[in-house]
Amino acid sequence: MEIVPELAAQAMRAGLDKYPRFDAFGPRLVARALYRGSALMLEYTTQPPPGDPDAWEFQNAVVKAYKSLAPA
Repeated sequence: MEIVPELAAQAMRAGLDKYPRFDAFGPRLVARALYRGSALMLEYTTQPPPGDPDAWEFQNAVVKAYKSLAPA
């Protein structure tokens, strides 16, 4: 899977609108190859604190926004 940079930027803005504090950690959307297919997830320049209750929700917001924007 190849990520479209413009759509990834839009999806990241949507996620950061809901969870703006994660901008400080330098998130970016990446596609990880799996045995079959790939998975979208976030990588950070600096990791958020372990156990942050909103980290998963922020990642889900960005991934869902990207999937809604990207062509199937």
